[in-house]
Formats: sequence, structure tokens, C-alpha cells
Amino acid sequence: MAKTMATRRIISTEKTILDKDDDDISAGPTGQQQSSNIAPAVPMDVIIKLLAFTFAMVVVPIGSYFLSVNTIFRGNTTYAGALAAIMANVVLVGYVIVAMNEDQSDQLEAKKKGGKKD
Repeated sequence: MAKTMATRRIISTEKTILDKDDDDISAGPTGQQQSSNIAPAVPMDVIIKLLAFTFAMVVVPIGSYFLSVNTIFRGNTTYAGALAAIMANVVLVGYVIVAMNEDQSDQLEAKKKGGKKD
């Protein structure tokens, strides 16, 4: 038995992706230029929250270690390190809570918009 391989033939009037110009690709179905969307994919308030929690994730544990090692724990670095680890987890849990609340608010806004359209 001989196996045959099916291939797609290109019709001579059909343009391949290599034949198309940039104008053909960016033109809409009516042939007019489409405006490009230059808005960021992520809202600015989300970026600010992420940067704030990133800063807190660096500063809070290190700051709590150095503030507590000599003042609270009197030179015991083990307890100061444990406090720093706990504070890092507090920052992390805070970020998760803020992210979940933001996601819920987005869902509520979508429901409100969906309810108004009906």
C-alpha cells in the first residue's frame, strides 16, 4: 500500500502571508485603516499596588529584623529572623487579600453592567 500526502495548493490569485503588505494586514474589512489600541493591558492602579507590595516585601521583613534584633530580642538573631519571616508572610497574605477583593469588585461591576443591559 502506498501512502499519499495531501497538500494544499495555493491559488495564483490568492495572496500568501508573505505577499501581503502591512497595509493589507492592518486594514479592516472595509479597507479602512484601523486605529490601534495603545492602552496598557493592566490598569495603572494594579501596577501601583504590585509595586507597593513589592517594596513592602523587601522593606518590612528586613526592617523588622534590624529593628527587633537589638531592641526587642536583645541580640537573639533567631527570634528576630523568625519575626522577619512572619512579617514577610503578613505582607504576602495582605497582597492575596487585596488581589481577591479587587477580583470580586471586578466581578460585581460586570454583574451590574450585565443587569443594566437586560
